[in-house]
Amino acid sequence: MDFVYNVLYRLVQLTIKIILRISGTLTVYGRENIPEKGGVIVACNHISYLDPPLVGAVLPRIATFMARKGLFDAPVLGWMISRAAFPVDRENPRPSSIKDAVTRLKKGELIVLFPEGKRSETGELQEARRGVDVIARLSKAAIIPTYLHGSNKALPFHAKWIKRADISVVFGKPIYYNAITETESDTGKKQDHPIGSTIMHAIGELKRDFEHKQLR
Repeated sequence: MDFVYNVLYRLVQLTIKIILRISGTLTVYGRENIPEKGGVIVACNHISYLDPPLVGAVLPRIATFMARKGLFDAPVLGWMISRAAFPVDRENPRPSSIKDAVTRLKKGELIVLFPEGKRSETGELQEARRGVDVIARLSKAAIIPTYLHGSNKALPFHAKWIKRADISVVFGKPIYYNAITETESDTGKKQDHPIGSTIMHAIGELKRDFEHKQLR
């Protein structure tokens, strides 16, 4: 079953990439920053329903997703999602969801999550929710901050189909839990959600760097 799933996963990846490239351009930066093995959290900004399949399509490793629990109730779509994701209540994350994510990471899986919890209607970065802090602290997994650009133009709010757009995915360098805690102790400042804040700051840096390059 693992072999069959892996083959299907790669076929879906290829299909999504073909669709996106036919509909515009798809550019990926920093793929080499993703560790080849071990538990990894790919933490992305969230601007479109297209984001999960987009990230899954360009990752070099098979990914598992934390998905909004309501999606699992949808006919057909729910079955497909259940093969590559596990449910989470984004308003009230339950210990079981956190435990599931941590267990998967400790087993060496790569998990894609969106620290903001919901899509940004304006495209601006939002604050991270508490769940990412708990998962990062308990798993000690490497965190890859990831900036998504253009997916909200390809599939805007309330759109029924993909529009032509230029999409970019920027994978940043890994952030490690020990480095975060060392930075906290050096500054002596307390933060409510320091790991989530660190991740969103890193995504913000990727966004600014990307926009700067685009302006050249």
